[in-house]
Amino acid sequence: MTNNVFSTPIDRRRFWQLSAKYGFTAVALTAASMPFFSEEAVAQTAKEEGERQKAAKTTMNLATEYVIGATRYYPIMQLNFKENVQNMTNGEVYVKLSPGGVLGKGGQLASKVQSNTIQAAQHSVSNFAPFAPAIDLINVPYWANTNQKFVNLVTSAVWKKEVHNRVNEKGFEVLLYLVLDPRTAATRKGFGRVLKTPADMKGMKFRIPGSKILEQFYRMAGANPTPVAWGETPTAIKEGVADGLDPALVALYAAGFSGLLETVSFIKSVEDAQVYSCNLAWLRGLSSQAQAGIHAAADITFQQNLAQVPASRAFAMAEMAKAGTKYYAPNDAELAQWKAACGAQRPEWDELKKQLAGSLAKFGEFQVAADHQGKYYVDDVKG
Repeated sequence: MTNNVFSTPIDRRRFWQLSAKYGFTAVALTAASMPFFSEEAVAQTAKEEGERQKAAKTTMNLATEYVIGATRYYPIMQLNFKENVQNMTNGEVYVKLSPGGVLGKGGQLASKVQSNTIQAAQHSVSNFAPFAPAIDLINVPYWANTNQKFVNLVTSAVWKKEVHNRVNEKGFEVLLYLVLDPRTAATRKGFGRVLKTPADMKGMKFRIPGSKILEQFYRMAGANPTPVAWGETPTAIKEGVADGLDPALVALYAAGFSGLLETVSFIKSVEDAQVYSCNLAWLRGLSSQAQAGIHAAADITFQQNLAQVPASRAFAMAEMAKAGTKYYAPNDAELAQWKAACGAQRPEWDELKKQLAGSLAKFGEFQVAADHQGKYYVDDVKG
């Protein structure tokens, strides 16, 4: 039986017995590193974690939506980030990890970071947007829509100056972005047609998250945008309440859609990104050395994420294919139809660009940054 906060086969009763004796963190970390382990191994991990926490000057409570071990198919890097922070702060900061959504998901986690209920969290850009609206520019389709363009943009000086400063005003610090791959256009089993061009979406009930930009995007594409809470989406897809949805393929697999989807089309519309956010006041209350260490750890974790993307994608694709999902990569002419119908160049987006970027000229600077190869390379979806 698999516990809901880690991805290692372990009897649930044994897990809670060991957790009661040694603590959740020790059991989860041990389970992540070895599929079968002894109580002695858990005890050793608990001893090491206890010593680290006792020696630290402060604890960063970090909450994530995904299970320990999920990096195999979803490049979340949560154990990497924990280790990197502890190492790069020379032990001054201990990271207490709460994985698997045990403290909430999405916007709940962002809200808890803002209130300093927890100090840091992993969540999607879309779920971050209501708390830090400027970041929602990423959801405007077909401008920063590939892994490489997205990475170019969010590591650029103009993005950090114009967007991160505004995020700071909301009480957050963006520690790092997580690249997952661009959003897809996936259909439920029994839907009966492949989404090759916007014409194929006409009238379909397409599940959307809480982003007004994505709602407008799919309306422009001809679909009927259907807001559904993320936790309720697998049931909505299974029962036909929604005909399709748009997360990156690794997110579809991680969230349990294997076996529920007929096709996944790689329309490369919007980067399906995640962020690690941190409470700004808490961060600034640390020593200058600890702050520098956390930022250095975030950069290391970001680079590890970029290296992990193709391996996680390959695993998720293989597993989804085994469950019967078919893949479609639109050709250049078909992708051009998506951009023509919904892309960032359309006048429907102008007011939003002014509102979130400050002006059309400033959005133009962002677009230049996205198109300019930066210092980091990342693999992109083929096709």
